Amino acid sequence: MGYERAMRSVLVADAFPKEHLASLSALGLSVDHRPDVAARDLPAAARDASILVVRSKPVSAEVFEAAPALSLVVRAGAGVNTIDVAAASRRGVFVANCPGQNSIAVAELAVGLVLALDRRIPDEVALLRAGKWDKKGFSEARGVHGRTLGLAGVGAIGREVARRALALGMRVVGWSRSLDDRAAKALGIERAPDLLALAREADFLSLHVALTKETRGLVSREVIGAMRPGAALVNTARAEIVDQDALLEAVRAGRLRVATDVFAGEPEKGQADFDSPLAKLPGCYGTHHVGASTAQAQDAIARETVRIV
Repeated sequence: MGYERAMRSVLVADAFPKEHLASLSALGLSVDHRPDVAARDLPAAARDASILVVRSKPVSAEVFEAAPALSLVVRAGAGVNTIDVAAASRRGVFVANCPGQNSIAVAELAVGLVLALDRRIPDEVALLRAGKWDKKGFSEARGVHGRTLGLAGVGAIGREVARRALALGMRVVGWSRSLDDRAAKALGIERAPDLLALAREADFLSLHVALTKETRGLVSREVIGAMRPGAALVNTARAEIVDQDALLEAVRAGRLRVATDVFAGEPEKGQADFDSPLAKLPGCYGTHHVGASTAQAQDAIARETVRIV
């Protein structure tokens, strides 16, 4: 009984592969897997936890105040923007994440969205399901070979996107604060001097920057205005990186198209009603924030989470 009381507990508050839950147990931890716990109930759920593992669930200051035994929070994904890191620091709680483990999965979706935009695949599927045939209308795709893909952010995900776009014969131009000419040459891509220049060049502008104070609203009204008419924005990063009002206006006007895996005001739950003005527009192809949601990526992230613990 004394050993049981001393055993450290880990609360896994999001979906997590069963075999890796067993790996956590094998570390001598008492594992409480509660993937359906709501964010508002997380402070109470984590009260006795020593370690907290989350995927997309926000971890507020209230969680740290309610859980005095908490020593580590692991975001089973990239970035820590969903965690109140300042509150964690005040309480002496370590915060970790799993960068790079979902890079291939997100890159695959980003490239898939580029192809979907060019060939209008979702519209073709919808029309067929409605019992209509329009080979003439859908035979107007330009193709992506030789066209310019702009990468805003050339980290782990951006590099994987570049490799796949180059294999499709696209011209790839990248920009990030850390990208220099030598690194761009090593990747086989060109370097834009700034984001505005990148926006002017791109047929497809794909976003791969983390959400921070500095990147919030990075794709501003000015950047959106710099994109050429008929260009497309692909966002598999975070909605808050983009000026949503300016984007909505550009798509409504038919000046830009957008394919996005992320939306402002996304539901907290995995299944819910969702009313998005952007998602309803014909010029928008939307997916359900599933960029990292492949079995391969989730297995890699889970392995890294166990390693961190």
